Amino acid sequence: MAQGYSLKDQLFNADKVGYLAGLFRAVDPGFDPDFEARVLARFPELELKQRIAWIAENLVLALPGDFPAAADMIDAALPPPLDPTRTDDDFGDFIFAPLGEYAVLQGLEDHPARALDLIEALTQRFSMEYAIRPFINRWPDATFDRLEDWAGHDSYHVRRLVSEGTRPRLPWGIGIATEMARPMPLLDRLHADRARFVTRSVANHVNDISKKDVRPVLAALNRWKTAGQQDPAELAWITRHALRDLVKKGHPGAMSLLGYRMEAIISGDLDLPATARIGEALEFSVTLTCPEDQPVLVDYVLHFAGPGDRRRRKVHKLAVTELKAGTPLTLSKRHKLPAQSSTYTLHPGPHEIEIQVNGRIRATGVVELTR
Repeated sequence: MAQGYSLKDQLFNADKVGYLAGLFRAVDPGFDPDFEARVLARFPELELKQRIAWIAENLVLALPGDFPAAADMIDAALPPPLDPTRTDDDFGDFIFAPLGEYAVLQGLEDHPARALDLIEALTQRFSMEYAIRPFINRWPDATFDRLEDWAGHDSYHVRRLVSEGTRPRLPWGIGIATEMARPMPLLDRLHADRARFVTRSVANHVNDISKKDVRPVLAALNRWKTAGQQDPAELAWITRHALRDLVKKGHPGAMSLLGYRMEAIISGDLDLPATARIGEALEFSVTLTCPEDQPVLVDYVLHFAGPGDRRRRKVHKLAVTELKAGTPLTLSKRHKLPAQSSTYTLHPGPHEIEIQVNGRIRATGVVELTR
């Protein structure tokens, strides 16, 4: 990343604000002439999410006070929907995020139906999963009726909103009061979607649920497997992605669903150095053997030592492969040990490493980290 790079300045800047204002002036040449100057005046002091909220506040001042009239103006100002021929990685332009915030500010209480119409249009220009959540909390029945309709929408962006907007643990999103089971009939429909943009959201949604309750997750994935509505390769991908947290924990049901036998007799011989220096890398290998052919999912688990007796467990993928009966398989890894990281700090001292195969620990060792 280049020095001085700023995501907030890339996404929200004078050109972007001018573009948004220009869309409105194409509909109404008299649109607030001070809009850009007023918005940009506070940008230096605001972070990314604050800039979204600030633009929305200024839209309240700039657009008609009557929300239905303002919503009609927004609809008329919007550019064409995102490319309908794509199926993934097309989030749209962040400059439309404040319009979703505006829909919440002005439409939530008195005009929820018209506001949901607007969100349906907006999410085809930029994903509205954050804007839909206040409506789920305030008007759950009416919003879920709308989500039922949207699950069959022609636009995969709208279909994705159904899953992404109802996720239990959406990053950056407010919590939702609805029971985790309520969106499951929607996921039953969406898991067979033809767009990876949608099925990735479904898998992330199911993974969120797994952190609270494993049973509905395994039930849903088995139900989808039996239904046979999704392409087998795509359903296998959804299943792996949905179970990724359970796999790290070595959950038996997850391992069984993925076709890995926890009870398999697998031995591991870990070759680990006595010491490794922070700022360099830890290099190790493990040799696995099994008396029968066996598909294996191999992780390594690092237990990072912290101040006092604190420990932090981190699971990393090592290999997805197959063991041949009686034939040793050696896997090697070079794990970087950064001296500086924005998310964690390495401390000198003994650190345990475990080799987890098909959900069970097969070998362990200790390495001393030094400066």
